[in-house]
Amino acid sequence: MKSITEAGDLKGKRVLVRVDWSVPMAHGEIINNYQITATLPTLKYLKDAGATVIVATHLESKDDSPEALKPYLPEGMELLSNLRDNPGEKANSEECARELASRADIYVNEAFPESHRSYASIVGVPKFLPSFAGLRLSEEVKELSKVFYPKKPFLFILGGAKFDTKLPLLKKFINIADDIFVGGALAHNFFRELGRDIGSSLVSDGDFGVKELFETGKIILPEETVTKEDKIVDASPIVIEKLKDKVMAANLILWNGPLGNYEQGYKVATLQLAQLIAESGNESIVGGGDTLAAIAELNLLDKFSFVSTGGGAMLDFLAKGTLPGIEALK
Repeated sequence: MKSITEAGDLKGKRVLVRVDWSVPMAHGEIINNYQITATLPTLKYLKDAGATVIVATHLESKDDSPEALKPYLPEGMELLSNLRDNPGEKANSEECARELASRADIYVNEAFPESHRSYASIVGVPKFLPSFAGLRLSEEVKELSKVFYPKKPFLFILGGAKFDTKLPLLKKFINIADDIFVGGALAHNFFRELGRDIGSSLVSDGDFGVKELFETGKIILPEETVTKEDKIVDASPIVIEKLKDKVMAANLILWNGPLGNYEQGYKVATLQLAQLIAESGNESIVGGGDTLAAIAELNLLDKFSFVSTGGGAMLDFLAKGTLPGIEALK
């Protein structure tokens, strides 16, 4: 995978840059612009190099307007219409990929959060153009790769709800991390297997072999929880206090996923954890939509060593060490 810095003379070249500016919006206003600002150094690099830049992104909701994104676009650059308007994007049709490629001389993937998808603008276009990684995509790969051969002690904190998608991470990092704190609804599967009454709490169906994982002695669970109407909704503040020694002793912390039902407002433990990691001053790599929201809410983005723009892409990269969008650039 070559960086755009290795593309040679770019003066006068038409460069198609795939970004992921599908940021949260409400009433036409952008709520969190981190994914946008993270990609701007690449756009500035291309502009300074004399390239003609065409920016392409998708928007998750048809109610969201590209107009809200235009103030972030450096002067003189073109923003294409929502890529999702073309069914060929998701279908990875050759026709769609060729049409996008016909607009440019060079392709740049600067959409790490979408690089786990085999879409036309991610894996199709590189078949027809010289293709490079954007500055941020290169940085994502470099920083996330640190956890494969981590500084010790290495603490992995994994929260959220989708057990089936996060199980591969548990199985992989049980052999790499010194400790793994499992929070959010992921912990409910462990509680159930260990015979604890979880009432009607959210739980994933299936036999995931969590007992064997727990018996390694590396799994830490939030023993004290907050419940509402027979459901576990958050970790107790006591849990964060108990986790403090592990956080302070770690030379590397990897964190993905909230510790409670964040979208329903149960975020006390998640916010406390963000504050604790930030104050530790230890090397930290974090990512995931709700995790990022918590950090942004506390205005702590600059207190973490690296904040990934990816959610699902981050999880896939950590599990597999690569992504379809990365492979397409090789």
